[in-house]
Amino acid sequence: MAGMQEAGFLEVLVTQIRKDHPTMSCRAMYHKLKPAHLGRDKFEKFCKDLGYSSKREKNMRRTTDSSGVIRFDNLLEQVVLTDINQAYASDITYFDINDRFYYLTFIMDCYSRRILGYSVAERLTTEQTTLPALIQAIHTRRKSLPPGVIFHSDGGGQFYDKEFLKITAQYRFANSMCEFAYQNGKAERLNGIIKNNYLKHMDCSTKSKLMKNLDRSVYLYNEQKPHKSLKYSTPIEFENKLHLQANTKHPVPVNGLRVK
Repeated sequence: MAGMQEAGFLEVLVTQIRKDHPTMSCRAMYHKLKPAHLGRDKFEKFCKDLGYSSKREKNMRRTTDSSGVIRFDNLLEQVVLTDINQAYASDITYFDINDRFYYLTFIMDCYSRRILGYSVAERLTTEQTTLPALIQAIHTRRKSLPPGVIFHSDGGGQFYDKEFLKITAQYRFANSMCEFAYQNGKAERLNGIIKNNYLKHMDCSTKSKLMKNLDRSVYLYNEQKPHKSLKYSTPIEFENKLHLQANTKHPVPVNGLRVK
């Protein structure tokens, strides 16, 4: 199962790396990623099958379900969100420290853009990535988590691992997956914001410093960064307005947002 988890996410991760490093070879990516359950030759073949060999004539992109993995329907595609706790989105990205990759997992509320859970991992296992982030998100919403929240992600193996699905079933999430990266756009944009607007401007030279500065970055994003999509409220301010609106006889307008 561990190998399946890792291989299920490698396509997404390799695509991210080649976007940031267009000329990086398959072998260089192997040495940076150090996949635990895929040898060098198999990893290079995996990349070449995706069209990421040194001669990139064509990107023969495969979706992760072509390998027979579980894929849930995209439940977010036709939903118009009108409140928090309707849908959460999650993604895993990488952060490079001195030629070593660490993996960052984020879970956000799709309506308020608030980061609810996150984690830093040395390996692409469910136990280090999606599970701690999910448990933190549940703890964040412990008093207001309704049944039926859509949990949207890409097709990475960490999102269909049996231990992960045990938790989503326990809290009655509705699992949802996209086929293409743009169908998980909010989570993709969040990755870029935290990495490029915050972490890259901080001292993240060790794992402990990365973890400390990730805590700070999430705090700044949630509580101090005005969001244009929220009419320049922060995610926490926006959620507080929603809470006030729900608990007053004369509702306070919350920017009239309808988030698609």
